[in-house]
Amino acid sequence: MPRVHFTPNLARHVDTASVQVDGATARDALDAVFAVRPQARGYVLDDQGALRKHVQVFVDGGQIEDRQALSDAVAPGSELWVMQALSGG
Repeated sequence: MPRVHFTPNLARHVDTASVQVDGATARDALDAVFAVRPQARGYVLDDQGALRKHVQVFVDGGQIEDRQALSDAVAPGSELWVMQALSGG
């Protein structure tokens, strides 16, 4: 089962503990997380279901390519990292 991790900066707003989920794609895995942590969805996805502009998802160290449908494949032992860009000076 893939494991989904969130970077600590998202923890200021919602519960983002790492979780193991079922899923064959990034969308499947994230939807499984949002099923148990629905409040996290709005921080990661826009109202069309695509990744927000300043959010990146990495699967096994590589950035996903499909930011709209999130169709990138994940393997049973994959590690997904959800990261929100930080800015400021």
